[in-house]
Amino acid sequence: MSESQSRYSIVERLTKQKLDIMSAKHSLTDEVKKAEQKCNSSLNLFADREKKILNEAHEQIDDLKVEMSREKDMFKNLSDRKKDKEDMYDEKLKVIDEALNKIEEISKVQSQ
Repeated sequence: MSESQSRYSIVERLTKQKLDIMSAKHSLTDEVKKAEQKCNSSLNLFADREKKILNEAHEQIDDLKVEMSREKDMFKNLSDRKKDKEDMYDEKLKVIDEALNKIEEISKVQSQ
């Protein structure tokens, strides 16, 4: 009887060890699955943040392009106005020179 109890004890210990090992193996699988889920979640979060950052960068670049276009337009308008004003000033100077010439001619005629 003691021999059968001894075998029973051995079987019981081995069965317990087997169950412990199976449980530990299952825990490993669960840990790996959790780590995989966490990794996938982190990758998705990274991808979302990357898209957000890229979108913000593109928006900022677009804003800068619009600002540069406005600056170019302002420069062109100012250059065009400068040309118009120069032409106007040249015309005024021409009129003044003509008036001075007429005054000079009148002065010459009167002095003769």
